[in-house]
Amino acid sequence: MTDTPVLLSLGHGFSARALTRRLLPQGWEVIGTTRSTDKLDALRDTGVTPILWDKDAIEAVLPMATHLLISAGPNDDGDPSLALVGDAIRARAKNLDWCGYLSTTGVYGNHDGAWVDETAGMTPTGKRGRLRVEAEAEWLAIPDLPLHIFRLAGIYGPGRGPFEKVRAGRAQQVVKKGQVFSRIHVDDIAQVLEASINRPNPGSAYNVCDDDPAPPQDVIAYAAELLGVPAPPEVPFEEAEMTPMARSFYADNKRISNDKIKDELGVKLEYPDYRVGLRALFKTL
Repeated sequence: MTDTPVLLSLGHGFSARALTRRLLPQGWEVIGTTRSTDKLDALRDTGVTPILWDKDAIEAVLPMATHLLISAGPNDDGDPSLALVGDAIRARAKNLDWCGYLSTTGVYGNHDGAWVDETAGMTPTGKRGRLRVEAEAEWLAIPDLPLHIFRLAGIYGPGRGPFEKVRAGRAQQVVKKGQVFSRIHVDDIAQVLEASINRPNPGSAYNVCDDDPAPPQDVIAYAAELLGVPAPPEVPFEEAEMTPMARSFYADNKRISNDKIKDELGVKLEYPDYRVGLRALFKTL
């Protein structure tokens, strides 16, 4: 093991970048992948050592890694990280101090608004959820891998929020009776990941969400209030214009419990509900 902890980030996206901002000041090295040569310099400018999403490139740096974060989601061909470098990861599994896999609360499926914790059965309603369940199982099956699974709720943060849609007049208050969604600010995702790195418990799964599952129309209305513009009109779910993917999210209705990240990891959320989170984002506009 090296003196400097090294995080290898496979699929270095929004959540991984937030974690990186916490780790780099502590002396970590972060190696992040990108599929585009055009993004190598931009990654480097954030302090990350960039590499291309390439079998040889990843296998060359894998022996340096003390920690592994997998953000790349599965597709019809399965988990892309395992498809590309699965054998190399299996060979190095016992040498890693920590491994994190970013999954989704979609694995639980629909619970008609009931509360769901990590002990709930996984009964996904859609294809994306089923692929995630399969990917989780595939990662868990790797012997000696110190795996931690993080089931993320709907992610928002800088550059990802309702303000632009409201400003542009593209937002709508879609109303489906009783519907709620759980959310999580990206900086709180990073906080949870860091807490797990500091208190590893291989084999554990964590729900990563805030304290307040809320109807989606309430979030849009609050964003409009902060902007000082009229709230978009309410539209019944059946009449709303949405992409098939957006509409599919409404098939699941559940309240996600976050007790475990608090009790086991000692996490105190910076943004415990969407109001606190949106107020903070509004100040940066």
